[in-house]
Amino acid sequence: MSITRPLWRPAYVAIGSNLNDPRARILEAFGRIAALPATRAVLRSRLYLSRPLGPQDQPDFVNAAAGVLTRLGARELLDALLGIERVMGRERHERWGPRIIDLDLVWFAGPPIDETGLTVPHRSVSERNFVLYPLADIAPELDIPGHGRVLDLKLRAGDNGLVALE
Repeated sequence: MSITRPLWRPAYVAIGSNLNDPRARILEAFGRIAALPATRAVLRSRLYLSRPLGPQDQPDFVNAAAGVLTRLGARELLDALLGIERVMGRERHERWGPRIIDLDLVWFAGPPIDETGLTVPHRSVSERNFVLYPLADIAPELDIPGHGRVLDLKLRAGDNGLVALE
């Protein structure tokens, strides 16, 4: 009798923080992602400083991206990421408001998914330079279905308001 295990599949996570020492929160998130069960963190982008997307009366964000290999399904991985947010103290008050940590599953190997609470690829991935620049550090040739190649999307988005920190 053979045991069938789920395949290792690549996925990419966008990470952002603008509260409680954002650089340290990003580094903590990298560590917590690497510790997820059935998941291996294999790529880490540089850190970037960006202006807030929504209300401007909040601190600038530090952003990054992580590339993982996982045996988790997309929903399981998203649930694990939301669990990391909770453990790190994320509270959801206002859309685009300040936050200790924000973890977005932006791409997951396989066909696109559009379910309640889970859309991959992330709908806004092609419009956000604070996601595209870190993602281009680790996956410039990634073709995001319905959007295009990460490097091309990065060039179209431009670097307005974005500064590499490392």
